[in-house]
Amino acid sequence: MRDFRDAKLMAKVLRQAFADRNVSVTHSETLEIIAAQFGCDDWNILAARIEAAESAPAKPAEKVVITPPIPIFRIFSVEKAMEFYRDFLGFTVDWEHRFGENFPLYCQVSRSGLIMHLSEHAGDASPGAKAFVWMTGVRAFREELIGKHYRYMKPGVEEAPWGLEMTVTDPFSNRIAFCEKQDGEQAGQA
Repeated sequence: MRDFRDAKLMAKVLRQAFADRNVSVTHSETLEIIAAQFGCDDWNILAARIEAAESAPAKPAEKVVITPPIPIFRIFSVEKAMEFYRDFLGFTVDWEHRFGENFPLYCQVSRSGLIMHLSEHAGDASPGAKAFVWMTGVRAFREELIGKHYRYMKPGVEEAPWGLEMTVTDPFSNRIAFCEKQDGEQAGQA
């Protein structure tokens, strides 16, 4: 499909079409006709548009970038969720959102690069979900958690084919598997 950058070629084809019908027109006249077809007052305006389009730097190809996902866990009690995520796991509450007073909570919690969303909204997520998280220092993290004397969880570290794994379960049956690669393998590679 032709566009305004093909105006000179279009003018040449138009002049030939007129000549084939024994109608005499100049090249300038066909350029003016083509300019009018593109909504320009005259050929000089269209020529300036063509020159600007040809001298414009090429638009770089859009780069595809995928960032780590943010898991959404369904919660049923803000108090229990804060006791678990903030007080026990040591997450920071980054922000909270409610559509109004006495509405369900949607919030973001994070710790050391891990971002999670917690939601009281029905339909945002299903209870019993699981997130798999690569990390380093899983044994030290376990010791930190044990030292908090959280009455509902005493996590252990297990050896798995992919490394060391410590799984914690929140009060709503959502699980987070904190995993550390062993034998010099780098985290994030499965």
